[in-house]
Amino acid sequence: MGDTTVMKVSSGRSPTGQMGQKYLASGKQVSMRLWEREPPGEAKPPTSRDYETVGYVIEGRAELHLEGQMVRLEPGDSWTVPKGASHAYKILEPFTAVEATSPPAGAHGRDETKQ
Repeated sequence: MGDTTVMKVSSGRSPTGQMGQKYLASGKQVSMRLWEREPPGEAKPPTSRDYETVGYVIEGRAELHLEGQMVRLEPGDSWTVPKGASHAYKILEPFTAVEATSPPAGAHGRDETKQ
């Protein structure tokens, strides 16, 4: 029999990271996090991470600056940031999005350490 672990996480009681992300369900290979009503502002400094990210915009608008390209993100859009890619987000309107990361971003301090 394989792994039968079930995890349920309520976003209202989920842990919050230093950047404001809420950590949702997490498995061994992938995890989810929620960015909820992130305020508009200047682009954050570019960073790279040791995980791949895929995301989906629920509300608001942002720009994703990725390796010299700019992609505008709007409700209903999804995106990918490859592992190790230099990227930054500029929030244009209060922004809510769900992301999945592989391996899990919250494990081993991956989210809090700039690469």
